[in-house]
Amino acid sequence: MDQYPDPHPAPRPNPHSPRQAPRTVLISGASIAGPALAHWLGRHGFRPTVVELAPALRPGGQAVDFRGETHLSVLSRMGILEDLRRLQTGGSPMTFVDAEGEQLLHLPAEFAGGEIEVLRGDLSRVLHEASLPFTEYVFGDSITSLTETPTGVDVTFRSSPPRTFDLVIGADGLHSNVRRLAFGPEADHVTHLGYYAATWSLPNDHRLGLRPGAGSVGYNAPGRLASVGADHTDPTRARAFFVFASPELTYDRHDPEAQKALLRQAFTGLPWQVDQLLSSLTTADDLYFDSISRADVPAWSSGRIALVGDAACGATIGGMGTGTGIVAAYVLAGELSRSPEDHRAAFARYESLLRTYAQGCQKSGDRTGPFLAPATGLGLRLRNGLLSRRRILDWMLKAGADATTLPLPHYPTSLDGAGTTEPDRLTLNALNAVNAVNGERRARHP
Repeated sequence: MDQYPDPHPAPRPNPHSPRQAPRTVLISGASIAGPALAHWLGRHGFRPTVVELAPALRPGGQAVDFRGETHLSVLSRMGILEDLRRLQTGGSPMTFVDAEGEQLLHLPAEFAGGEIEVLRGDLSRVLHEASLPFTEYVFGDSITSLTETPTGVDVTFRSSPPRTFDLVIGADGLHSNVRRLAFGPEADHVTHLGYYAATWSLPNDHRLGLRPGAGSVGYNAPGRLASVGADHTDPTRARAFFVFASPELTYDRHDPEAQKALLRQAFTGLPWQVDQLLSSLTTADDLYFDSISRADVPAWSSGRIALVGDAACGATIGGMGTGTGIVAAYVLAGELSRSPEDHRAAFARYESLLRTYAQGCQKSGDRTGPFLAPATGLGLRLRNGLLSRRRILDWMLKAGADATTLPLPHYPTSLDGAGTTEPDRLTLNALNAVNAVNGERRARHP
């Protein structure tokens, strides 16, 4: 699977160099890119700490996918590819229907689900477990300030005592806190793409007629999509997914009732099963609501602080952000391992290797809203007609695979071949003890 030659061979280590203490790295965000980066940093001999605002890993969520040789190569090198194969959903076919429920368009599982599709919560758990032996996790907290000095970054937290780290990495998504603190306001870096998306869970009422594994069923009106599919793991549950066109809205991102009101305003009165789905919002306690947006940051690093994943170059949905984040974490950790005492050079190489690739993947996110909810009746008919042709589907699948292809450098790690060294074992034992204490605290104070 690792078929690409290494275009940037690693420098040979100098056996006469004095042994340096492991460099400390604070990572903000414990969803996907953060744990992936912590895993690789730990394997390269760094000491990562991950801080996450949520009190624990988020379970469930939408399905995410990996496609192409590059994504699968990184997962294989991490040692988690087979774990994800065992957890894969089997893909998510998409069927679009008219107001009477008659099929207008059917998209096969591989179109939306790539070569491996898993629930975001399952992926997050696997990555967390893979990184845990190397990583200190701090849940239920967030960074409040970053002050760079000649020797490190002084960090204050909402709850924890201040600490100093050698490096800080923002892996905290499109609305990155690290990016805001170190690079400037979100409005300077995030562009609204004209749509909003929402998802939430609900009971799989027999009136919905949903079968596990059958994928989602959706109804379109111009500029709107209302869809629902059975839960992949619990047949008694379903998941709604709504998309609607809108100029940028002003609302509280932390107020689900305000977001529910916006959804009702956009969809109330549509036919099919839309009102039934909207009625389930009343009791929904897991609503996700956000704009479909794109992040563009002129430089992915500033001094000792860098960005990875959606924080650097992401799109809300459709931009292959999950796979790109996994690849970016691998490259960022690898480049830091090549010059651990020269973070500026490592950050520059990381961005040089990844920027064009990430932006190419990100472009598909620009088209997600218009694809899912074309703004006009003519646009809906054109989409349904074109995608009913197998040749068009095959071309789009190939284009997606081509966009995810990147020659991967190979980065030898401290755990390759000979296994873990004694100093590494001491570090791992200490981190495992810290994580055990954190786990006991979370159990007492959920």
